[in-house]
Amino acid sequence: VQLQASGGGLVQAGGSLRLSCAASGRNFSSYHMGWFRQAPGKEREFVAAISWDSGNLAYADSVKGRFTISRDNAKNTVYLQMNSLKSEDTAVYYCAALSARYGRVRLSAPAYDYWGQGTLVTVSS
Repeated sequence: VQLQASGGGLVQAGGSLRLSCAASGRNFSSYHMGWFRQAPGKEREFVAAISWDSGNLAYADSVKGRFTISRDNAKNTVYLQMNSLKSEDTAVYYCAALSARYGRVRLSAPAYDYWGQGTLVTVSS
């Protein structure tokens, strides 16, 4: 599966952005999806994940209550709604896919099989 992330940009602190990740290829609905981010000089970190059927969601503590992950299997797209953005949310955001045959959603980047190219989110304070 190929992934294309979009929706990044420059936003003021307290603002909102919605990221999208469009998947091409077959069987999008058989993949769990995740969002990760990487800030300059830091390691890639988990942000949020959603199971193939949207029945299981997971969030990093740092974004819980501010970010919402969702998906539309009919459109082969996963979203990340980001509200109340903070300067520390500045990073390149990546979407990733993990085959559901491996079980539950995972929070670790190495578990994911496919990655998008990333979209830059810059939050100005």
